[in-house]
Amino acid sequence: MSDGQRADARRNYARILAVAEEEVANHGSGASLEQIARTANVGSATVRRHFPTRRALLEAVSAKRIAVLCARAVELTGGEDSRKALLTWLDEVVTYCVTARGLAAALSYDETDPTHENSCSAAIEEAGDPLLRQAVRDGAVAPEVTVAELITLIVGIVLATEHHPDPAAQADRLFRLAVAGLSPRT
Repeated sequence: MSDGQRADARRNYARILAVAEEEVANHGSGASLEQIARTANVGSATVRRHFPTRRALLEAVSAKRIAVLCARAVELTGGEDSRKALLTWLDEVVTYCVTARGLAAALSYDETDPTHENSCSAAIEEAGDPLLRQAVRDGAVAPEVTVAELITLIVGIVLATEHHPDPAAQADRLFRLAVAGLSPRT
């Protein structure tokens, strides 16, 4: 590949990614790859060469958002109230997933390719692990809980509420219910 072709491929990638970010924001994880190709003024094969699967496209679109969530986990780690820090971060993950259409899908398990390493989930789990471990050490969270389970819970809530008239409020309510449990307050 010549330098000109590499530069062209880089420009195509950047253009496809920019268009994909807008399409995913408007249409969620079901954004049309063909529409992305048309809007980016490239062929469908070019889109597929850069993003061989829808999951790869969603992960690329979500990478910046994931980086922000990971940085936020680092900021919150080591605070005095480890449960509050963990819940603050998880609240922010819920909010991001509700507002950033496609992010929940990028974090979800891919049953079509169980061997695929989900870079978004791996990054989130690694970032949230210190928060969770501290909360477990402090006795604020049960020791058997994993970040993967918490993210799965969030993904399920977000996907179940995405068509609700007020998805953010409903997702927040369901997450609070999951955290509090079914027992009445004493």
